[in-house]
Amino acid sequence: MFTGIIEETGTVEDVVDEPDGRRIHIATDDLSGFGHGDSISVGGVCLTVEEYGDDWFTAFTATETLDATTLDSVREGDAVNLERALPAEGRLDGHIVQGHVDTTTEVIAVEEVGEDWTYTFALPEGHEQYVAQKGSITLDGISLTVADVDDSEGTFSVAVVPTTYDLTTLSERSPGDRVNVEVDVVAKYVERLDAY
Repeated sequence: MFTGIIEETGTVEDVVDEPDGRRIHIATDDLSGFGHGDSISVGGVCLTVEEYGDDWFTAFTATETLDATTLDSVREGDAVNLERALPAEGRLDGHIVQGHVDTTTEVIAVEEVGEDWTYTFALPEGHEQYVAQKGSITLDGISLTVADVDDSEGTFSVAVVPTTYDLTTLSERSPGDRVNVEVDVVAKYVERLDAY
């Protein structure tokens, strides 16, 4: 489990495509404490550490993961948001994030508003019902609060504070870019319970 509070942006140093997926080598600056088999969120996708050193690790992404996320398009030199799994004694700063990406969506607009930024995204097709004003959503692994939902336009927006803008890959996103989306798991459980 993760919190959606990004610890660092890593740099993709190598991508090796294989018949069953792709292996990604990522360099880090300050992240350490890796172990073989540990879970790590890469751009919001829960991956498993295969090999690692003091300032790098590799993880394998299966074809199913590539089909459902933006990891199919990462290239050497790209920055990715990183978060290690939440330890049992850790503090939940963001919200409950599983690293199980539901879908991707497109950046529609980016607007600087004073010291903050407003990002507008297309409502993710087939997951619109999980996006609620003032609710939680995870975009590229970042825990964010939905500021507004416009069903008539098919969009939602989030307000991004300077710290999040500076410390994550959101600062590199422009209209037309795609991001990974994980909706609030609590909303999915409520919907499932309501069906019975």
